[in-house]
Amino acid sequence: MVQNHESNFAGNAVRSYLEGPPRQVPGFTSLHRMTAMLMAERMPENGRVLVLGAGGGLELKAFAEMHASWSFDGVDPSLDMLQLARQVTEGHGDSIRLHEGDISMAPEGPFDAATCLLTFHHVPLDRRLEALRQVRRRLKTNAPFVLAHVSFPQTEPERSLWIDRHVAYGAPEGADPARLENARSAMRERLCILSPDEEEAMLCEAGFSDVALFYAAFSFKGWVAYA
Repeated sequence: MVQNHESNFAGNAVRSYLEGPPRQVPGFTSLHRMTAMLMAERMPENGRVLVLGAGGGLELKAFAEMHASWSFDGVDPSLDMLQLARQVTEGHGDSIRLHEGDISMAPEGPFDAATCLLTFHHVPLDRRLEALRQVRRRLKTNAPFVLAHVSFPQTEPERSLWIDRHVAYGAPEGADPARLENARSAMRERLCILSPDEEEAMLCEAGFSDVALFYAAFSFKGWVAYA
């Protein structure tokens, strides 16, 4: 996903969104399953989950289908994406509450677990540490937090190589070369990407412990950490 989460996810972009992640993210469905498993290790049967970047509703739908007794509070800055999430999660409405805004608009909890999948690379670097701290303070002690998004080395030539790889992997067959170059430029200019080491250090600085990498799929990485 190389679009800006707040400004570009509207109209046609929303309608086409559901096609993107399964094509762009290696092991997309398995990522949802692994995330649910990691949360379930420390979740009560009727656990409550905070989902940061819940627009689109794909992970909400997956989690609700796997664990019908869980409840969810989803937060996203895009009203259009939240409307899409309502459509995608139709049938699970009793267990899902959606909130427009950033993490500051989330309920105080405390939550039994939290996730942020495939969206945190849209959060500006100067706001990222505070966002993690706000997630942590809404969690019960030792509750799991699962975080997964784009992360790769930020020194050259590795950075440019990984941008090229990321765009090439997610491109539809026969994609216009000009559109691919636009995607590379957008990724350079709009995404806020850190190296895996920097990601782990920031989680620790935010107060999380036992940070562990559980998912590494091309340009994407995923961690589980505990409040």
